[in-house]
Amino acid sequence: MTEGSETPQRDQALSAAQDETSAHRQPSGGAAEEVPREAPETPDEAQEPAAPPQGLTMPPWRACGYFATAVVLALAQGFGQSVISANAQQLQGSFATTQAETAWLTAAYMAPNVSLTLALIKIRGQFGIRRFAEISIVCFVLAALLNFSAEGFGPNLAVRFLSGVAAAPMTSLAFLYMLEPLPPQRKMNVGLSAALTFIFMGSPVTRLISPHLLEIGLWHALTSMEVTLAAIGLGLIYLLPLKTPPTPMKIEAGDVISFLFIAVSFGCLAVAAVTGPIYWWTEHAWLGLLLAGGIAAFAVAACIELNRAEPLLDIRWLASPAILHFTAAILLFRLVLSEQTSGAAGLFRSLGLLNQEMQGLWLVVMAATLLGGAICAVLLKPGREFQFHTVALALLIAGSLMDARSTAQTVPSDMYLSQAMVGLASALFLPPALLSGLMSALAKGPNYILTFVIVFLTTQKLGGMFGGAIFSSFVRVRQQLHVQRLSESLSVTDPLVAERLATTSNALSAQLGDPALASAKAASQLAGEVQTQASVMAYNDAFLTIAAASAGALTLLLSHAALKAWQVRASTAAPEEAEIETEERAPLAETPRAQAA
Repeated sequence: MTEGSETPQRDQALSAAQDETSAHRQPSGGAAEEVPREAPETPDEAQEPAAPPQGLTMPPWRACGYFATAVVLALAQGFGQSVISANAQQLQGSFATTQAETAWLTAAYMAPNVSLTLALIKIRGQFGIRRFAEISIVCFVLAALLNFSAEGFGPNLAVRFLSGVAAAPMTSLAFLYMLEPLPPQRKMNVGLSAALTFIFMGSPVTRLISPHLLEIGLWHALTSMEVTLAAIGLGLIYLLPLKTPPTPMKIEAGDVISFLFIAVSFGCLAVAAVTGPIYWWTEHAWLGLLLAGGIAAFAVAACIELNRAEPLLDIRWLASPAILHFTAAILLFRLVLSEQTSGAAGLFRSLGLLNQEMQGLWLVVMAATLLGGAICAVLLKPGREFQFHTVALALLIAGSLMDARSTAQTVPSDMYLSQAMVGLASALFLPPALLSGLMSALAKGPNYILTFVIVFLTTQKLGGMFGGAIFSSFVRVRQQLHVQRLSESLSVTDPLVAERLATTSNALSAQLGDPALASAKAASQLAGEVQTQASVMAYNDAFLTIAAASAGALTLLLSHAALKAWQVRASTAAPEEAEIETEERAPLAETPRAQAA
């Protein structure tokens, strides 16, 4: 990817983005929503700055209110999405559930959440963005309040499903409120970076504050936090309304049919991704049926959309090489980012640590994420995606290799640097990726922004879930392999093993008073240490795999950039060679004419 080949096209796309933003109130920041039209209308005035000197389209105090609303909505959505998975062990007692049953609470939340973004785009166009935001936040508050009245596994499962439905608009609304006070030229860097930074800070913030809330009142304290964020968002949305779009969209019957199949598809895939590593993929037939049903439902939806004059999703455009390349890159990056959400957190859980012992680590991750967002806000411009992605992948490689040296004595402070690098990499990768996709969408027309945002948000949610599922499955397979190898190497006839068992048994005999029970306890302790060591070795294997995948992605990125550079040089050299050849032939053509004269 070179500056010379793509800069003119990107400059034209950026200009189109700013024009469309001011004329149609379409966002250039990826929320597929409307933004205020504050730019001048006349061509002469359009060349002047579209915002006051402070870079805002409204007074600073009001802009701060919109920014605060965006932060509250982003953290509220992230908290609700992560609260169960981040505190699964502690909440099993509150729900009176097993580990597998607790996972169903997360699956119930994510099943409707991953697909409703598609429907909400046209719903808010039908009723207007202001009414859409106000109704959405009221539903979000009501769903959060229902958690107080739910008792038992069944009611809690239903409430988490409703919470997932109500929380679906929060991501889009967070984007909207972050972009609303910014002029068009700042939406592409400051707006994108700030919105994505706070949206993806939901998981570390949840892990950071959950221990204090659990000490206060277990699940109901966590619910109180969710209700508090929703209530604050409710007041802010009614106090600071978004502007209504001039050309609302209309929901058609074909949209409803297509969405139903897409909802079934994404819901089945989400449930399979959450429960597959726990129940195990090959041990239950219904997991295979979920995956097959999800793929089949999406195939039916694609067939319907391909035969519609005005489809909800432009499948042909989504299947174009540029969008497929973008989608594959985002999915790959979400997979390698599971190194942090599933890797570091899972490693310390296997070592017996809880979120309370990892608070320092999550503070470091949050600080690195904020730093990455600030860097993107200052330096991000169209054409710089290659540099940002190169640095992000290099940070991922270095961080994963550092984590791959973990031992059973590793503590969270040992991973401060490596996890800061991973958090910084995530903040540096996503805004440029979203900006690059928006440029491709704007080149096709403003209506394609909606389709592109669906791709981005869906790949983030589904990619994050399947990334965690693949990571957890890989760790489980490697753990069983290491347990088998370590168990085979620990024979009771080995003098060192026999001495270890005897020493531990003698120490326990003084406490238990029963030699047979002490021997059994010593053997159990040794087996537990084997299990712990196997878990650490499995996570180290996963970290090395993430580093290898990141290195492969970096190699492909550099190769693609080298190929584009070669193509640019070849296309530049061809006209020059043709011109030189024409000049060389000119004297030969003049010689016969001179002789004739």
